[in-house]
Amino acid sequence: MLENTIISGFADEISDDIKEQVALLKELDVKYIEFRSANSKGVSDYSNEDAEKMSAYLKENGIGISALGSPIGKIKITDDFEPHFEKFKHTVELIEIFGTKYIRMFSFYIPEGEEPEKYRDEVFRRMKMMVDYAKEKNVVLLHENEKGIYGDNAKRCRELFDELYCDNFRCTFDFANFIQCGQDTLEAYDLLKDFIAYIHIKDARFSDSVVVPAGEGDGNVKAILSKLDEKGFDGFLSLEPHLADFATFKTLEHTDASLKDKGGVWAYSTAHAALMKLLK
Repeated sequence: MLENTIISGFADEISDDIKEQVALLKELDVKYIEFRSANSKGVSDYSNEDAEKMSAYLKENGIGISALGSPIGKIKITDDFEPHFEKFKHTVELIEIFGTKYIRMFSFYIPEGEEPEKYRDEVFRRMKMMVDYAKEKNVVLLHENEKGIYGDNAKRCRELFDELYCDNFRCTFDFANFIQCGQDTLEAYDLLKDFIAYIHIKDARFSDSVVVPAGEGDGNVKAILSKLDEKGFDGFLSLEPHLADFATFKTLEHTDASLKDKGGVWAYSTAHAALMKLLK
């Protein structure tokens, strides 16, 4: 199944140390990384010079970049947008250095207890600014359905794509995040299937929102991967284990407490094995 797809992932969940990340990727024969952070620095905080050094190191070790796992759009909708837009523009600069065309991004956190629709106009204004800039620079923004943002459920994701979808604005589909929002993933897939360009492999349970290896939760991961196979999907499948603590998230709200201390190598290897089982 999905023989033409490429496996990637968030290797900072292995270790903060890029050398340890690369060592396990080589062991698992994974040749791509969704670069989010390494050596105590998030990707959008890399200088051009730092990015050039990191890119060269990864190339030397046969590791390509599937996407930049940026934090763009992961601020409150009530926060000042101007400095964040400058950070976005810098992240776009890094695209060419890292040798990818994709930037993972979000549609802004909504104040707790308030209706997302109250902020719809401002969300769309900001998103359009970023999409227009992406068009100018010929990069592709991949919107992820993160918990608590405007586009956290399938209906509001669909609103974003109905308004802004183009070659430069497409969908990253995250199974676990939908589950943690109470969203049926098959319904989400049906609404978003024409916009999906990238997949995050992460599963969760409805009962307690705990993240589990792919295929062990309620995300319908295998069924949706089969549907993608039927459509001829040939993009990236990006592992995002969230099974143990890692550098950028010292405490994971929806991680099984009994597994938190098992470590990044175990978590990434377990997530990889679960995906390989599903793809057989």
